[in-house]
Order: sequence, then structure tokens, then C-alpha cells
Amino acid sequence: MTSTPQLSLIIFAFNEEDNVAPVLSEIDEWAQSRTEVVELIFVDDGSSDATLARAEACVLETAIRFVKHPMNRGIGAAIKSGVRHASGRWATFMPADGQIDPNSISTLLDAQAEASLDFVTSIYADRDDGFYRSILSWGVRSLIRIFHGVTMTSDGPYLFQTADFDERILKPDSFFLNFEFPIRMLAARKSVGVVTISCRRRMSGRSKSSGLKTIYVIGKDVLALRVRRFLEVSD
Repeated sequence: MTSTPQLSLIIFAFNEEDNVAPVLSEIDEWAQSRTEVVELIFVDDGSSDATLARAEACVLETAIRFVKHPMNRGIGAAIKSGVRHASGRWATFMPADGQIDPNSISTLLDAQAEASLDFVTSIYADRDDGFYRSILSWGVRSLIRIFHGVTMTSDGPYLFQTADFDERILKPDSFFLNFEFPIRMLAARKSVGVVTISCRRRMSGRSKSSGLKTIYVIGKDVLALRVRRFLEVSD
């Protein structure tokens, strides 16, 4: 077996000190069960608690590297940092809150291999987001349909080739990156597949991505992408 990673799994965290140890242990067990070589990239997105220290204290069999943001920058920024440090041809991501079963990554990988896809997105079979997050999700998808003419079929992690991730054009540091990248892959006529995965309850703590600030930032990103795509076509 080659020692060169074939998959880079990015784990992002913001104030998840109670979750990182069990989450990394579960991910490590999954990675060791795979035939391909997996590397882990842990991105601490400006945590003010012991998240990074507890992650670094974990003893894992799978190779892992740690990235620290000096301040909280957003999920999109965390994924960008992870891709910058990725060595694998393929990459995907998951939060360090315990909601995503690592076996869901196997579902993405199997779908890609079966149909030789360029990009695989995931939707949740069931997820209790709560009122505010549900409204946020509905609002973002509605804006995407209005301004970009795309009906999004992407909720959770997606699998992509690192060579397709162009940070020069993927501007958002917010969660909206997870909408913009699939939009661009569809526009580029890449072969895209969709799988269904489960979503568990958080191990502990609460979501940090459903406040008014998040809604404002993502709304700006939706409109900014429309302007950028118009200018790209004009050029």
C-alpha cells in the first residue's frame, strides 16, 4: 500500500472541546478500516476553549496535521485552510460536533468509484435543525434558485478532487462556500452525484451557524456570487 494519501479528510471545529476526542477516535477507527490511505487535517477555527489542546492530545493511528486560525473565520475559511494542507487527490470534510457518522464518507467514496464521478454531494435522510436553521436553509436555497437558477441538492459533506478546488474564485469564508462550490461544479458540467446520508444529534453543545450574523453574511455571499459570475462571463 502506498503511503501517499488518497483522501484528505478535513475536520473543522469551533469551541468543540467536549466533542473532539470521541469524534477523532471514531474517525480514526473508520480511517484504519479503509483500504485507501487517509490523512486527517484538523482545523481549529479560532476556538476560545480547549478544543485544539484536546485534539492534539488524542493518540491516533491515522496521520493528522493541525491548523489553527487566530480568530473565528467561518466554515468556508476552515475548508479552504484544510485544502491548502491537503496531500490527497480527493478531499472531503466533516464538523467536529459528532453529527456526521464517518461511514457516511464511505457512502461518498463508493458512489464516486461506482460511476467515476467528479463530485459527490450529500443530502440528509433526516435532520432536526430547529426552527431558525430550517428557515435559514429554506431562505438560502430560495435565493439560489432566484439568483442562480439552481435547485440545490446538497446538505452535508461533499467529495471533490483537490485540483478542482480553486480558492482564487471560491471567495466565501462562510457556510455559503458549500453552496458556491457545487454551483460552480454544475456550471462546469462536471459529473455530479448525490447520495443520502444520516445526520445524528450533536454530541454536546449547540450549533454556531444559525444566528442573525450568519444569515446576513450568507445573504451577502449569495448576491456577491451573482455579481462575480456575471463579471466572469463578461470577461
